[in-house]
Amino acid sequence: MLLQTQSLTPHFLPPLIPLKCITKPPLVPFKQTPFRKISLKCSVSTVPDQIGTATHVGVSKDKPFPAEISRTIVELSSIGTLSMLTSDGWPLGVGVRFAVDDEGTPVLCLTESCKDMSVDKKSSLHVQLEQCGLRTPQCTIQGSLDKPQDRMILKRLHSMWKRRFGEEVDEELVHVIAVERVLQMEDFAEDGIWVSSSDYRNASPDPLRDCAEKIVNEINSNNMDDVYRFCSIYVDLNFQVSEAKMIWVDRLGFDMRLCSPQKGMFDVRIPFPREVTDEKGAKSSFNCMSQLAWEAEKNYQAHNFKKVKQLKQITYKGL
Repeated sequence: MLLQTQSLTPHFLPPLIPLKCITKPPLVPFKQTPFRKISLKCSVSTVPDQIGTATHVGVSKDKPFPAEISRTIVELSSIGTLSMLTSDGWPLGVGVRFAVDDEGTPVLCLTESCKDMSVDKKSSLHVQLEQCGLRTPQCTIQGSLDKPQDRMILKRLHSMWKRRFGEEVDEELVHVIAVERVLQMEDFAEDGIWVSSSDYRNASPDPLRDCAEKIVNEINSNNMDDVYRFCSIYVDLNFQVSEAKMIWVDRLGFDMRLCSPQKGMFDVRIPFPREVTDEKGAKSSFNCMSQLAWEAEKNYQAHNFKKVKQLKQITYKGL
């Protein structure tokens, strides 16, 4: 994942020590609180060598599980590619809009022609989520495409569709995909991890999903000094970072992409000191980490940082 650092201190909290600081309007009005010494632990998770070798959702306590990531992707998306097997034996993928219920079950409204194409209920729905233009996590849901017969269920799905897209639909065209398993991938050209249907249903989408893009854009636009400072303080690097950018933020931390002319590009995961549940908590954690990094850089206080030692090299995308 990615590590990026911007000038978070001036946008969230002023330095505790009355020295030179950049005076910019605060991003969010937080109350200043005393900082405690913390030990930040960072980790990079790995994926199995072959697709399909992993059957459970657990990867790292510093990173959301693949089931959570999949649920977040479908919650933030409304279009995907539905693949079916047609009567001539060829698989066919068509673009569709979809909504999801509380368990992440995809709800689709198919056209008459599309509804009659499939000769088998087996289908897949591929969904992608672009993050900061740098990474595209995605999931492929495999399951049975079917039309509910219960009138009460159809009415509920119709109401769900109307809330999501603001339009009426013919209940006869409403279909759902009964999820059997999910393949979650971090990006293009990456291996994937299989998630069971029960893990997928029981997982919760990330609580920061609706504000994550906003936070990332604000930090990348206004707080680049802190982004670079995070690289030097929280990551164990043996090269100079020429460019850095934050990619995504979630309840457990954030991802950054680093670039070095000599070494290439790398993704880094930096966890929060503790789990956050909302936008205010995420920005407060950034404030704390920014202040501690500033103090460490200026040698005002010694902090016990456990730096990231593993980076994932990226060879197919830039900043």
